[in-house]
Amino acid sequence: MDKNLKFLQTMSIDDFKAAKGVDKIELLQSDISGKSFFAYGFEKGACSHKVLTGELTNPVISQVCSAETGETFYLLHQKGEGGATLLGTL
Repeated sequence: MDKNLKFLQTMSIDDFKAAKGVDKIELLQSDISGKSFFAYGFEKGACSHKVLTGELTNPVISQVCSAETGETFYLLHQKGEGGATLLGTL
């Protein structure tokens, strides 16, 4: 997990889907870069490496801010990673 991320808000998968008004989250992998990401509606977010390794057992989604760029984005990760209290569809 990137140490340069500031965690702003963390939600359960169900809470995130309700907040965004979507009924599913798709986990995808880029054929070009090999990186994983998730899609909800017409938006997308980043995934921790545990999505690709299959180690994601208790997923949550956090809104995070990069200390380097100031960019905010959503990150799917293991609950407890980054100080925050399966390729497929959640």
